[in-house]
Amino acid sequence: MRVVFMGTPDFAVPTLTEIVMRGHEVVACYTRAPKPAGRGQSERKSPVHLAAEEFGIPVFTPKNFRDPADVATFAALGAEVAVVVAYGLLLPPAVLEAPEKGCLNLHGSLLPRWRGAAPIQRAIMAGDQRTAVSVMKMEEGLDTGPVSLLDFISIGPDMTAGELHDEMMRTGADLMGRALAALDRDALEFTAQPDDGVTYAKKIEKAETRIDFSRPAIEVHNHVRGLSPFPGAWFEIEIGGKPVRVKALRSTLAAGQGDPGTVIAGLTIACGEDAVRFKQVQREGKGAMDAEAFLRGAGDLTGRRVG
Repeated sequence: MRVVFMGTPDFAVPTLTEIVMRGHEVVACYTRAPKPAGRGQSERKSPVHLAAEEFGIPVFTPKNFRDPADVATFAALGAEVAVVVAYGLLLPPAVLEAPEKGCLNLHGSLLPRWRGAAPIQRAIMAGDQRTAVSVMKMEEGLDTGPVSLLDFISIGPDMTAGELHDEMMRTGADLMGRALAALDRDALEFTAQPDDGVTYAKKIEKAETRIDFSRPAIEVHNHVRGLSPFPGAWFEIEIGGKPVRVKALRSTLAAGQGDPGTVIAGLTIACGEDAVRFKQVQREGKGAMDAEAFLRGAGDLTGRRVG
C-alpha cells in the first residue's frame, strides 16, 4: 500500500519500521519540526525524522496545516492510507479525508477510556490494572473514532509509565502491521466507541508532579510510578542544612505509621494512610541511584519531614 506516516517521538519509530519491513511503500513521513536542544541549542531532529532519513523516506515538517499549500502537498502524495502515531499536530478534515482509505491512529489506551494526550501516565496514576493499545480510524473529535483492533496489556502493581510505554511501543507496531494487512484485503472492520466509560487523559502539568504525602500510600505509589521516569514525581528534604529536591523513580507500599511526610526509616515515608518506600531516586543534579546509595550520601533521615 501507499502509506504516509505521521509521528514524532521514539514511541512511533517501531511502527514506522514495521510498516517498512512489511513491504509497504511509505511515500512520506510527517513529523514535528526540529527544535533547539542541548547546551549549544543546535536543532535536534525528532526520532521519526532520523529514522525516516535512514530509510530514505522524504520528510515534511509543517508547523500546522492551516496553510492550504501544506494540505495540497499532502493530498498530492496519493496515499491510500495515513498512519498516525503520536504526531503532535491536529489534522483538519481536508487531511483526514485525503487518503483513499482514511487515517489510522495508534492510541495507547482501552478506548474510550483515556482519550487524549497522556493515556499511559493517567492509566497508572488512576490505579488501572488493565489497558490496551488500539487502532482506530481518525475523525475530527479527540480520539473519538471507531476502533478496529486492540491488544490488552496488564498493568502490574509496580509497573512504571516507562515500562508500559515500551511494551505498548512493541505491541502497537505489530498491531498496526496487522491492521494494514487487513485493510489491504478490505477486511478491516471498525466498531464505534461506546458512549459510556469516556475519560480524558489531560496533559501532565508541572504543578502536579510534587508528591502529596497527605494522600493514601497507594495513591502516592501510583503517582510515582505513573510519572516515572519522566517528568518524575518529587519531594524536597533537608540534607546538610539545605533543601534538596529528590525525584522518586521507583516505590513500593510499606508498613508503617506516622505524620504524613515523616521519614520512618531509610527512605520509607509516612502517608495519609500507611507508607511508601522509595527504592530508586534521583537527587537534583545527579544520576538515578538506589535508596541505599542515596542514604550513604544523605545520612540517617529518620524523623525528618519532607518539605
